[in-house]
Amino acid sequence: SATMDELLRTRTTTFFDSSLRADELWLNGEKQDARELTRFLDLVRVRAKTKLKARVASINCFPTGAGFASSASGYAALAVACNKALSLGLDDVGLSILARQGSGSACRSVYGGFVEWQAGTKQDGSDSFAFQLAEANHWPQLRNVIAVVAKEKKKVSSRSGMQSTVSTSPLFQARLNYLPNVLKKVRTAIAKKDLPTLCEAVMRDSDNMHACMLDSWPPIMYLNDVSRRVIERVLEFNACEGELAAGYTFDAGPNAHVFTIEKNVPALVKALEEVDGVKQVLVASVGSGPCVVSKESEFLIDESGVVRKAVFNGKRIIFED
Repeated sequence: SATMDELLRTRTTTFFDSSLRADELWLNGEKQDARELTRFLDLVRVRAKTKLKARVASINCFPTGAGFASSASGYAALAVACNKALSLGLDDVGLSILARQGSGSACRSVYGGFVEWQAGTKQDGSDSFAFQLAEANHWPQLRNVIAVVAKEKKKVSSRSGMQSTVSTSPLFQARLNYLPNVLKKVRTAIAKKDLPTLCEAVMRDSDNMHACMLDSWPPIMYLNDVSRRVIERVLEFNACEGELAAGYTFDAGPNAHVFTIEKNVPALVKALEEVDGVKQVLVASVGSGPCVVSKESEFLIDESGVVRKAVFNGKRIIFED
């Protein structure tokens, strides 16, 4: 994976206090069901040797549950926030293992730059964590041009979709056999800043993953007609360029992440904006990963434990109190 810059970011504040009788989750200003949060916080409490309940407030500065890796961003931010609030003293590997237990892909988002998640072999998962392949400044020209197709929450979550694919798709075992060679190609492409090799690898891998999902029962269809028009446009763009200058990849959702380099961005943005059904085109760079917010005036929960009214206005988080 490549960790994106602050265009796609989550801010999370945790408040552990003896006055709380149960965990609370506030996401984008709305109180949510906290059962999944409690499952994660129970792991944190065991490590911290505390029984304190927590109030957690979080804002995603991008659509939630729509294929923008909001769970990866969210649980990575939560792991970092808990580590700071409870003085857990976790290093990067410890943070990666903790974040993974909230959302698998979150284990990569505790690092900046280019990251790989190793599966591990131990039954307890203690050797399943991510490590950084290269820092954010390794390939400064790389860009993620995002074609926003839908901002609504998807009908099938990433977790349930993956579970269904693993248990019902006959193609899934073939995918597992195929992946080691893909990883090798991507590692080499990143190391050498080889855009054509990276583009082919990510496009073929995305197609393979979504083929397995479509092969599940009942079939899982994250891509829609607009997604497929974006794929066609990227292939046309490459044909016009005479080389693989852009590569699409889709998470578990309809929104396209198209990797290219800086000089291709204006033409690629124009091409994607012309696709019928694309609502917005965003351009992100590779980012440096999580940072701890030091100013209390920027916390989402005040010192007395009250969740502050805050909204993301498209550029920054604005507090209304």
